Amino acid sequence: MDQTRLMTMEARSESSLSYPGWKVALAGFFGVMVSFAAVVPYTFGLFIKPLSITFGWHREAISAGFTIAALTVAAASPGLGFLLDRYGPRRIILPCIIVFSTAYVSLAWLTPHLVQFYLAYFLIGLVGNGTAYLGYSRAISTWFSRRRGLALSIMLAGGSCGAMLLPAIAQTAITHYGWRTAFIILGLLAFALGFPLAAWFVRERPLAGLAVHASINAGDRVTKALGGRIFWIIAATVCLYAFSINGAIAHLSPLLTDRGVSTRGAAYALSIIGATSLIGRVLTGIFLDRFFGPRVSQIMLIITVIGIVLLSVAHTLTAGLMAASMIGFSMGSEGDITPYLLSRYFGLKRLSTLYALTWTAYAVGAATGPLVIGRVFDSLGSYRPYTIQLLALPALIPCLFMFLLPRYADQEMSRGTALSDSHAEITGNDPPVNEIVSTL
Repeated sequence: MDQTRLMTMEARSESSLSYPGWKVALAGFFGVMVSFAAVVPYTFGLFIKPLSITFGWHREAISAGFTIAALTVAAASPGLGFLLDRYGPRRIILPCIIVFSTAYVSLAWLTPHLVQFYLAYFLIGLVGNGTAYLGYSRAISTWFSRRRGLALSIMLAGGSCGAMLLPAIAQTAITHYGWRTAFIILGLLAFALGFPLAAWFVRERPLAGLAVHASINAGDRVTKALGGRIFWIIAATVCLYAFSINGAIAHLSPLLTDRGVSTRGAAYALSIIGATSLIGRVLTGIFLDRFFGPRVSQIMLIITVIGIVLLSVAHTLTAGLMAASMIGFSMGSEGDITPYLLSRYFGLKRLSTLYALTWTAYAVGAATGPLVIGRVFDSLGSYRPYTIQLLALPALIPCLFMFLLPRYADQEMSRGTALSDSHAEITGNDPPVNEIVSTL
């Protein structure tokens, strides 16, 4: 059976709801929904005031716990990626969920000693990415070729759903039962929902069922990937994008309130980011399966630029909501695009390792963007429109980088196979080996 027919059969099977890969994608959805990516960023702030009241800790000292977790995620991700590629997702995800849940529950027994608080968040950050996008992306990618973009978007949408649901759950628990019980509920929720689904459904596709081009043993070595321009274009895009998007989100609420928008209105603007990012992730996944990935990325980056520029001149709640909607919509896209492009250009053999390295690039940009805008604000005393507009530039630069990315290797293979088949139909013979090689 030739490559083209095999790929056609795979596309048909992936379109069926009974295809086993969709169970893996759904397990990833619920796993990510209660993972580090949703639990820590979107609920951490709810505990700052209760902890400050209970122990008398300064808010800066409490916030340092989040910084420790974020920096640890950046440092630990390459190691987790290597382990995921070497031992498979299931063997890494399950221990990571156990450590993550245990560390989170342990926060219920905090004492006035900050070291305990910091140690817990260090452990949370150490295994955090193993419970989130990085952990599930490889397993899902092995099951899908033609529907890979949609499958990844379903998994990533779990983070958006968690962003909408978990803060409400945590705040309700804090209000009615106290912050200690809230930590226990979140930790147990991460284990009860994430662990059994990962144990039952998350596994790579058997080698016997994979096409040659999609084999989990096919792909470039890490050193080869790092030696070419394609990986660094993707990594630079992720870093610059994170600088822009996190700088805008971190200062969105104070910017709007400084310009007369109510605190409730600013909260609505932040909430709409989670809702529109969910839409953006699903639509991006569909677009990636239909159109060339770098072009999809360019469109989403442009939407980011427009959203930031609109935010820079927003003086009303309506304008703030419009800007937040565009920022949120594009924010949901990069999580889809990065693993998708990496899998298309470098194969699956070292996907987790390469994806982890882009997470480190993301962390650098995410940490730098808010810091730079905060420093500029302290210098000027206000959010000037041009200072916020400068955030749009790092998101605009990668639009040009995307033009440097070539066609996917499997697209060239399909094209070469189609040409060879056409030659065979015309001559009535199988194409010579040397012609096939030259075509590829």
